Amino acid sequence: MTKFQVQDIVGDVVAQRPSLSRVFEKAGIDYCCGGRKTLEEVCRKKGLEPASLIEALQINANAKENGAQVDVLAMSLTDLADHIVQTHHELLRTELARLDRMTKKVAMAHGKANIKLHEIRETFLAMSSELVDHMMKEEKILFPMIRQLDENAETSVFHCGTLANPIRQMETEHTQAGSALERLRELTDDYTPPEWACNTYRAMLDGLENIEQDLHVHIHKENNVLFPRAIKMESLQCA
Repeated sequence: MTKFQVQDIVGDVVAQRPSLSRVFEKAGIDYCCGGRKTLEEVCRKKGLEPASLIEALQINANAKENGAQVDVLAMSLTDLADHIVQTHHELLRTELARLDRMTKKVAMAHGKANIKLHEIRETFLAMSSELVDHMMKEEKILFPMIRQLDENAETSVFHCGTLANPIRQMETEHTQAGSALERLRELTDDYTPPEWACNTYRAMLDGLENIEQDLHVHIHKENNVLFPRAIKMESLQCA
């Protein structure tokens, strides 16, 4: 189990565990240019209780290590759709907004040293825009249809004719997102920071990799569980 001390240096904490940059950002603590201060020093400056900050760091670090799993096969279609929105869509919206700021900052600061950072920024922006639109279509159109089917499979009739039509479109968009993720991994050398990278650069790479990992799980739950079960339920209705 991870243990943090008040003497730990903020920048070292993020360098070793870039995902913990989220904790410092939430607390308004500079972990990049001002990252050579101890946890105790930054807490004193911000008027924070060191014990509270350390607890937040340990909770987030341990959660990352433990990676709690859920049994999606045991969920109803409604519960699974709700789980995807509450877990994956919410995380994605938070991380996309965060990475919008970070990719811009890193490209502006280090774009001359690594020209790939500009393409990373452009690829991210295109993917982000598509994902935001994709989630809206799922939440406003497809998932309500799936919930309706789950609630009353015998009488559900959809204006699109069949769930297979919007599902097919969502799967196509999943493939497009996968291609963007592959390009980001290629541009970042498998999310490997150069030796000179600052903590913001490292946190950006961690965030991009985190999105990739979560999207893989997210898309798996839709393509391989939610969508096939919904289509099967609808086909039984029509049999």
